[in-house]
Amino acid sequence: MGGPPPVAPTPRRRGRVALIVAAVVVLLAAAGVGLWFLLRPPPIPDPEPAAEELAAALQAGTPADFPLVMGTSASPDEQYTQVFEQLLAAVGEDGGTVTVKSVTPVEEGDDGTATATATFAWTWPVATKTAWEYETVAQLTYPGATDGEAGTWQAEWNTGVMVPGLEPGERLAVERTEPARGEIVTTSGDTIVGMTPVHRVGIDKTRPGWDTATAKLGNVLGFDQATTDDIAAQVQAAGDKAFIEVITIRENDPEYDFDAAMAIDGVVGIPDELPLAPNRDFARAVLGSVGDATEEIIKESKGTIKAGDRVGVSGLQAAYDEQLRGVPGLAVTIEPVEGGGEGREAFTIEKKDGEPLTISLDPATQLRAEAALADITDLASAIVAIKPSTGQVLAAASGPGSEGYNTATLGQYPPGSTFKIATSLAMLRAGTTPDSTLPCTDTINVEGREFRNVPGYPASALGDAVPFRTVFANSCNTAFIAQHQAITQQQLHDAAASLGLGVEAEGFGAAGTMGDVPADASGTEHAASMIGQGQVLATPLAMATVAASVSAGHTVSPWMVKPSDEEAAEAPSGNLTADEAATLRDLMGGVVQDGSAQVLRDVPGIVGAKTGTAQFGDGTKAHVWTVAMANDLAAVVFIEEGELASTDAAPVMHEFLTGN
Repeated sequence: MGGPPPVAPTPRRRGRVALIVAAVVVLLAAAGVGLWFLLRPPPIPDPEPAAEELAAALQAGTPADFPLVMGTSASPDEQYTQVFEQLLAAVGEDGGTVTVKSVTPVEEGDDGTATATATFAWTWPVATKTAWEYETVAQLTYPGATDGEAGTWQAEWNTGVMVPGLEPGERLAVERTEPARGEIVTTSGDTIVGMTPVHRVGIDKTRPGWDTATAKLGNVLGFDQATTDDIAAQVQAAGDKAFIEVITIRENDPEYDFDAAMAIDGVVGIPDELPLAPNRDFARAVLGSVGDATEEIIKESKGTIKAGDRVGVSGLQAAYDEQLRGVPGLAVTIEPVEGGGEGREAFTIEKKDGEPLTISLDPATQLRAEAALADITDLASAIVAIKPSTGQVLAAASGPGSEGYNTATLGQYPPGSTFKIATSLAMLRAGTTPDSTLPCTDTINVEGREFRNVPGYPASALGDAVPFRTVFANSCNTAFIAQHQAITQQQLHDAAASLGLGVEAEGFGAAGTMGDVPADASGTEHAASMIGQGQVLATPLAMATVAASVSAGHTVSPWMVKPSDEEAAEAPSGNLTADEAATLRDLMGGVVQDGSAQVLRDVPGIVGAKTGTAQFGDGTKAHVWTVAMANDLAAVVFIEEGELASTDAAPVMHEFLTGN
């Protein structure tokens, strides 16, 4: 018999084996997934940051700082410099700006590569209010991952990335066309400052005889030894081929012997044109001057002004330089680097000549004012004249002793007794009349400080009950100070403001200030304010405005630069009434007829005046003032130091008003 039959496996054992097999399968599958996850390529980076990096490199002028795909061996940085050299010189060191306008969605390749297109916006500030703007595109490529690490976006380099349509071997050429500078003209259209033929006279070190020319030229031009020595030092320090400019001489200027200068070996005169006034000194402190742009001006212009440009460097020429200078023309063309062939236009700005500046100065009145101050060579001085009916400043002259400073509209000094016009207005408002009587004593003591009248005050005008009109005509200090308890400092401030003193010079249009009258002062400071001293300050412009307001019968707002058509004419401010002004005119008339300004009696059309002497320092020195009104003219004379206004300033006013 063949033995027992085989025993079949039990069902439980078969199930366990199946589970083990299934588990092994699952583990193997999981391992496969993990391996795939570990070995899969990294995601493609966002191209936006790469585009921003390329934009920054383009703006910096170093495109090679970004990974580039090159089709030639040319240096991208050298190409950039060659293409933009002239444009960068035209717009200044800040150059242009490059920003990313857009980046297209990524297009993925089958092999892990990708592409995108970046569009860049370029802006070049070629003029004050004009920029050359254009767009370029760059193809961005992603080469895929390397050794499991994400790759880096690159850009396909070509010259069109810099300028649309720019071909290899081409560059940008820039040509500027200079505008004509605007003139400074009177309200009637007559030229005050216009382009004037001149010669730039200097020493040319390429000419024979240059080494001995300095001393000869200094002698011909009348220079002192220090000036000649300074020029000689400049000549020696300059390069071998330098031209050292010494002076600019107007054509046919009788002050200098131009022909004699040109006869000196080594001296050259280069013809030119400059915006100049009728003479070298005419309203110089107000008008200012034009000169070569400084490094600071060039930097602040942000590319609109370049080295060699002529700009206003002081006064009205500087304040209104943008209007007067105009806008240069600019032509940007694409041309072959090697020359030859015709260029093609890329961008053009037509030049815009400067616009004229209309100012209030009347040449005849200004010249008369300057003539009256001509002999005051060692002290600051000024004359300001205003037409009360219009507020026009007809003259703003600073004497030679001001040494170029604009004393006329900026010099602040205690106005002394000319301020009594404002004090009188405050007293009139408080009830004083021209016939009211006031005590006018030799001295008055306020809190231990003694005040007195000016030397030579007439004894006939002293007394315990002197009519106010007599007090004003003779300028009795003690009578005004005696009212310091009846008139507050605020009332003084308000009265001065009604006359245009101590307020902002809104609408004046030029550099100017109207002085300061504090609204808060007490004791001796307030007492001193009653006679225009203490902390009270005025400019000649401000005191001329006071006289103009009295003459006009309302508060005058002075102006020097005519408002543009877009600006509304400024209405007079303040609250001076016609009756108040009439009373002040009457009081000021008494100063001419019976008081300290009798020297002005024979002036045609004289209405009134007021003198002022303001002590300073140790009390032995004084600023002297005189304000006057004649017909439709209000004027002030100021001299930094004098003995008495009646003997120093008033005669100068007479010369100005009469012309002799």
